[in-house]
Amino acid sequence: MVVIMKMPAIDKEKAKKTRELNKILPEVLEITGYNKLSLNAQLGGKNTEFLDIRNDVISSPDHFVSLWMQGMMRYLDSLGDNKTSSRVYKLHSYIKSYEVVCRYAFLFLERMYLRNYDALSKERPKIEDAIMWIGQENASYGLLISPRFKGNNWENDNSEIRRFKKRYWTIGHILETGLVVPYEEDTIKFYDVEQYLTFFKNTLVRASGSKYEKEIANKYCDFVRNSENPENVPLLIPEFRYGGIEKKHIYRLDFTIIDPDTLEKFGFELSPWSSHGYLSGTKDKKQKEINAEAQKNFEKEMKKHKDYFREHEVFVLIYTDSDLENIENVFNDMKKYLIGKEAQHQLKLHVLEEFLRYS
Repeated sequence: MVVIMKMPAIDKEKAKKTRELNKILPEVLEITGYNKLSLNAQLGGKNTEFLDIRNDVISSPDHFVSLWMQGMMRYLDSLGDNKTSSRVYKLHSYIKSYEVVCRYAFLFLERMYLRNYDALSKERPKIEDAIMWIGQENASYGLLISPRFKGNNWENDNSEIRRFKKRYWTIGHILETGLVVPYEEDTIKFYDVEQYLTFFKNTLVRASGSKYEKEIANKYCDFVRNSENPENVPLLIPEFRYGGIEKKHIYRLDFTIIDPDTLEKFGFELSPWSSHGYLSGTKDKKQKEINAEAQKNFEKEMKKHKDYFREHEVFVLIYTDSDLENIENVFNDMKKYLIGKEAQHQLKLHVLEEFLRYS
């Protein structure tokens, strides 16, 4: 189980590992014949060949070491009959044969991971998922990760998505990028959390005219203000547009939350009968006609949710009148996704036995 690490904890762990490395370094140098500079170069010099640093999402120091060991074995296999003459094979032999060298190598790699924690640990969105268009038909905005205006509209600078410092789709994200205006070289910037929350509540959500959405918005604002680190709170994204920037929209979701760690999307649809199911002008209609209209409305609503899942992989939770009688319960459901989930990842232990057996 991996827990998101806070920077002070990371700094303490790096310092601890440095002390341990310095303590056993003389013994390791005596065994290997390396000096400190060449030893560390041997351990860290082939990371780009052992690991897919550009694309792998590495969740913990153990995960990093596990991938490094697997990468070293793949690299040695690729050398074929020449592997025994390589410096990598010699390094592997020292790690395999001497417990203190193995300990030094793993401590060194774990510290390297911690030094690059932000860049290595973040799940990165696919290029097509790195932009969201939100808002009403005549008041839409773009939420991007690395926005740049090119030609006549906004796009992401895809080479910069990985380098983005903030957690994706959080309050910190929107403070970093702001919102963009479609087809205009204009951005809406927010200089602090409170300024964004005011815009969220009074501009983005208010335009919907839904009393339920306004109540949810107020509760979300309070939740952010009371959070230990407001910038790490996932955005409660209003009016996610199914068709993106297209002016004539097909669907909008009332609210969407994207888990910053897994990038899973969760939609929340507030569906009171008055706006989603009510049939007017039924006085002169036969029951069969009324039933047909009701079925048509129901199927239209279900198609919306299925389409969102197929196209955008959004899981949609639907709240009807009986749910909306207690808006606190609805927001409590949302809070589960705002707090986030801990991701489980493979640790290094199951790889270690194979690594030590490698010859």
